Amino acid sequence: MASTGSSSPQWEYDVFLSFRGKDTRDKFTSHLYSNLEQARIEAYMDDRELERGKSIEPALWKAIEDSRFSVIVFSRNYASSPWCLDELVKIVECMKEMGQTVLPVFYDVDPSEVAEQKGNYKELFIEHEQNFRNDLEKVRRWKDCLATVANLSGWDVRNRRGISEWESAIKRMIDIPDGNIIDVLPISFDGDTGNDGEKMKRNRADENRELE
Repeated sequence: MASTGSSSPQWEYDVFLSFRGKDTRDKFTSHLYSNLEQARIEAYMDDRELERGKSIEPALWKAIEDSRFSVIVFSRNYASSPWCLDELVKIVECMKEMGQTVLPVFYDVDPSEVAEQKGNYKELFIEHEQNFRNDLEKVRRWKDCLATVANLSGWDVRNRRGISEWESAIKRMIDIPDGNIIDVLPISFDGDTGNDGEKMKRNRADENRELE
């Protein structure tokens, strides 16, 4: 059910899923993908593992560009994958240049660990700085994009309370033609509803101003 209409882009996919396969493929991500399929929502899920040294195929870049939403499932080892991090950079590019809506999901990692590269993410980036010591600009872009996306409105599903609400929200937001999804997503990081919805709307408004 990709978007249609003469006044809006002709999206090939409703949702692009970015995730580290070893962490979530057989758990949260595959369950989410199955539910989206059942709801006739066009989702792109690439579950291959990229061999070290190989670059991402142009078809994958196009899939990101052709998606109305990108959902990034941050797991404890998401940042261990240069492939995932390169996807992330492309997604942020599409958010800034094409207005793509980006939604972070924190599966088994604290949002602050992602945003500030603390804990395990700090250790992973020590390795990246060693492995990519001849291209530290790439590492800097990865860090900047992690901080950008981790500070967007999203969901912390570590306690699993918010998963069913989150999946329902994903289905609802696809049906909103103008993309103003926060109006129907009064869901905070802990899965509760209520006043946090207003805070999320303000956060999204601030995010949009920063991108202008």
